[in-house]
Amino acid sequence: MKRIHIRGARVIDPANQIDQLGDVWIADGRIAGVLQAPAGFAADQIIDATALVVCPGLVDLRARPREPGHEHKGTIASECAAAVAGGVTTLCCPPDTEPVIDNPAVADLIHHCAGLAGKARVVTLGALTQGLSGTQLSEMHALKQAGCVGVSNALKAITDTQVMRRAMEYAASLDLTVFLHSEDPWLSGGVMHESPVSARLGLTGIPETAETIAVGRDLLLIQQTGVRAHFGNLSTARAVQMVARVQYDGVPISADVTAHHLQLTDMDVGDFNANCHVRPPLRSARDRAGLLTGLTRGTLAAICSDHQPHDADAKLAPFAETEPGITAIETLLPLSLRAGQEGGMKLSDLINRVTYGPAKILGIGAGTLNVGVPADVCIYDPHAFWTVNETQLVSQGRNTPFSGWELQGRVRYTLVGGMIVFQN
Repeated sequence: MKRIHIRGARVIDPANQIDQLGDVWIADGRIAGVLQAPAGFAADQIIDATALVVCPGLVDLRARPREPGHEHKGTIASECAAAVAGGVTTLCCPPDTEPVIDNPAVADLIHHCAGLAGKARVVTLGALTQGLSGTQLSEMHALKQAGCVGVSNALKAITDTQVMRRAMEYAASLDLTVFLHSEDPWLSGGVMHESPVSARLGLTGIPETAETIAVGRDLLLIQQTGVRAHFGNLSTARAVQMVARVQYDGVPISADVTAHHLQLTDMDVGDFNANCHVRPPLRSARDRAGLLTGLTRGTLAAICSDHQPHDADAKLAPFAETEPGITAIETLLPLSLRAGQEGGMKLSDLINRVTYGPAKILGIGAGTLNVGVPADVCIYDPHAFWTVNETQLVSQGRNTPFSGWELQGRVRYTLVGGMIVFQN
């Protein structure tokens, strides 16, 4: 394995409050030194990173590689290749695969396929209920032993409050984090945000209360059970305010936002742009501003891609009949940088939201440049502009609403375990 010397970079490691010009040294697949050279180091390869930023590899809290079950949309190999092209070295797969990750065999299969792909690392969430049915609890202890870093019911609502309470109690007894997609199923039957735009387009709307009512219920259950919980995919300003209030009271919860909810609103649906059909829906400009505020204040500790590659046919039907989701892992970094600039955030704080912040939520030892940890590193050019072209994406999916956008920030190298797995 090569001994690598990354020279002359702006080194940013939020976990260790590092943001200064310097070098990074890698040996035996691990970080051997940061800013200070290890004794007797002789490099096999030197990477000139002058004018580039070196930071921990990005950690994506939610990305669906589509395998097993939907290999026509993407595979673990194709989407891990897309991940490292975007600087992502670890991604978290929700349990709504086919078959569902409700038993150790499925988790083992995903981990094995990721190892064979040899690109990004993949961690998994186990199912909160068997088959995501919302009725019978899964065997969370076995899932934890199989390496699942948390449990979730993915996008499937648990309508029985007693089942949700028991699930949280079981997870709490195992010290497992519950990852929540809070959405009231009775109010979320539409396809876009309920607003004058949905009325003009004649599309069934999803009101803000579809999210806030579900968040309210889950917050009360979290306080009762004492479980450690994470709210994924928050899309409304009011939900962010609710979470901030409970965080202030000392309840152990965290929350994230997608990069596309920080950039787009219901106005971007325009004339039925199916690539803007996402779940939860793109909300109002006021909600987007509230999400940015939550990000800058730290209420939202992570930005994720919510990567969902689709085949072309999935987006060719009339808007209401298309499948929600976008291919997003390759645009996570530049869109996050754009949001950070708009919110007036320090670069180190922004980098924290896509590295150490999500790693801490997952409870994994990633997202840092600590000496001795596996050398998962992203090197990007903060000055490079590039135009998103869906035909040039590495992902098997082409469903991006950002096609034609000029973005700033381009990944030049991605290293996983000290190996260069992407170079541009």
